[in-house]
Amino acid sequence: MLSFDDDAGAVKGLGLQPTAGFFPATGRASAPVSANPDAAHTEFRRIRVEDKRVINGRTDVNQLVPFKYKWAWEKYLAACANHWMPQEINMSRDIALWRDRDGLTEDERRVVKRNLGFFVTADSLAANNIVLGTYRHISAPECRQYLLRQAFEEAIHTHAYQYIVESLGLDEGEVFNAYNEIPSIRGKDEFLIPFIDTLTDPGFRTGTPEADQRLLKSLIVFACLMEGLFFYVGFAQILSLGRQNKMTGAAEQYQYILRDESMHCNFGIDLINQIKLENPHLWTQQFREEIAELFRKAVDLEYRYAEDTMPRGVLGLNAPMFKEYLRFVANRRSQQIGIEQQYPGATNPFPWMSEMIDLKKERNFFETRVIEYQTGGALSWD
Repeated sequence: MLSFDDDAGAVKGLGLQPTAGFFPATGRASAPVSANPDAAHTEFRRIRVEDKRVINGRTDVNQLVPFKYKWAWEKYLAACANHWMPQEINMSRDIALWRDRDGLTEDERRVVKRNLGFFVTADSLAANNIVLGTYRHISAPECRQYLLRQAFEEAIHTHAYQYIVESLGLDEGEVFNAYNEIPSIRGKDEFLIPFIDTLTDPGFRTGTPEADQRLLKSLIVFACLMEGLFFYVGFAQILSLGRQNKMTGAAEQYQYILRDESMHCNFGIDLINQIKLENPHLWTQQFREEIAELFRKAVDLEYRYAEDTMPRGVLGLNAPMFKEYLRFVANRRSQQIGIEQQYPGATNPFPWMSEMIDLKKERNFFETRVIEYQTGGALSWD
């Protein structure tokens, strides 16, 4: 499990390892710093683009340029342009609706509370995984730059869920402990924890095929299954409320979070495919079969969560509809990383979700406010 008690581990988690200079955790010690300028000149040379690698790189991670992975830098710039803060969104209508005994049905309230129960800690898990794990194993500074922005966005998302909880006057102890007390939520978190433990273990080092496959597997789990699958039942539910002019403030925040998470997922998939390209020996048939099994297990866990949040039909939705949707999403994620579809023929019962993900317009669909968070350009979901 995650531990924050090991000070040495925390230092290592930042990539400042006593034996590895400022290089990622590859198990390779960096060249010693020499007091002799002539010696230093022979030990170090300027960065060449062709020497950069996403993992196990031998270049200085502090030198951002020259760029090799421009796609990572462009995603960083796009993320910065899409900046937003939760408290900028008006929650007054949500508060009035929540306080009105007849404003929402009990099933709708259950959906809201279960959603918040999962999400309030999910983004904290994601942030811990980035800051204490993924970041120190990535040796491309362009990719690290995006990871720093992503970690900040995870903090914004946690802030957003807390802001909703506080605005509605919910029992904070109940909501924030749901991942311990609600089996359908706990099941998803327990699925993720081993992969967090892999990357946050201070003793974990890349540099061997076995270790590199463990890293790659963890990246796939977080990009494709956590951010790319586990979030989508909740997104569809809350955005469905918004489409019915209910909980519009919360739905607006979920819209921005969905936009961010779509970018996180796309970045993670690009990272995975780049690692595959640079390390084709990792992509064995056995490894692909292990990944396919994780996809199937994740779909089952998320469907169990859908059944728990919607024991009866609500908002024009029901749990069986989500079985098809999750299979459709899993097929898409599989294709994006080069894995065979596990659910051939699955279709999308919620085409409006695709429209929201691909939305490119200057007013959000709730028409509650003009979207002007961006510092440049129009709203971007890519």
